[in-house]
Amino acid sequence: MRDRKILITGGAGFIGSHMVAKLHEENDVTVFDNLSTGNYEFIKNYKVKFINRDITNFEDIKSAMKDIDLVFHFAANPDVRKGEKDSNVDLKQNVMGTFNVLESMRLNDVEDIIFSSSSTVYGEAPIPTREDFGPLEPISFYGASKLAGEAYISSFSHIFGIKGISFRFANVIGPRGTHGVIYDFINKLKRNNNELEILGDGTQSKSYLYIDDCISGMVYLFEKDTKKYDEFNLGTEELTNVMDIAKIVVKTMGLKNVKFRTTGGIEGRGWKGDIKTMLLSIEKAKSFGWKPKYSSSEAVELAAKNLVEELLWK
Repeated sequence: MRDRKILITGGAGFIGSHMVAKLHEENDVTVFDNLSTGNYEFIKNYKVKFINRDITNFEDIKSAMKDIDLVFHFAANPDVRKGEKDSNVDLKQNVMGTFNVLESMRLNDVEDIIFSSSSTVYGEAPIPTREDFGPLEPISFYGASKLAGEAYISSFSHIFGIKGISFRFANVIGPRGTHGVIYDFINKLKRNNNELEILGDGTQSKSYLYIDDCISGMVYLFEKDTKKYDEFNLGTEELTNVMDIAKIVVKTMGLKNVKFRTTGGIEGRGWKGDIKTMLLSIEKAKSFGWKPKYSSSEAVELAAKNLVEELLWK
């Protein structure tokens, strides 16, 4: 991908900043981020224009969309658990924010959008879960908001001719991560290296995708796919459970004799809305010639090493 005029919403965040790193040298990149969860330090050394604004402000995002021809839309509330305490946050940031992005694209004749969706749109589905599984019944407000975002992109695509792809991610992990199980475990062990609290019963099993594979998958599949609107799963073909992740983090931090304490939770889940087992089918992406470089366990080991190096110095 080169010589594009690209707007990256949430471009100072975890996934967004890695996309900036990939694209900034051969494209004209603008980052739009309110820095609520993003970090300007992640992008300060890249050749980009930075706009410190919020996608929930329509006039701000409409103004930023001038002279843009491609949008990577990452800006969102990233914390699935936050919706349990604030049932409005995903509606405001993820649904209305996405509508503002799309309407701004329409008014500025922007042709293409790549959307970071989520495996949570499926709810509790048979595994491995294919893109054509249905009906989709998310069990969290976060999942509901991502599904609504996909529906709006599909609608704008069919009515106004915008090309859109929604990428349904497995658990994306790696350097610059700011939330998630590995991040949480490291911070808990920094506070108390004798005991580690594990939400749920530790048997929750999910697919983990290394950030480099996530970035390469989005760019590759966008350039290969010719449909006006499409969805792709991005993940790995293996499961890693939470207890194994805890052991990997403890080993990576060089700790010994750490006591694991599980909270049990509802049916062994970490929180309300937590999907206990998630594995996406990536056969569709593979049919286009993409597959991840790292397995789920390899991704966890790499990400643990990355985050231990980053977080132990904070």
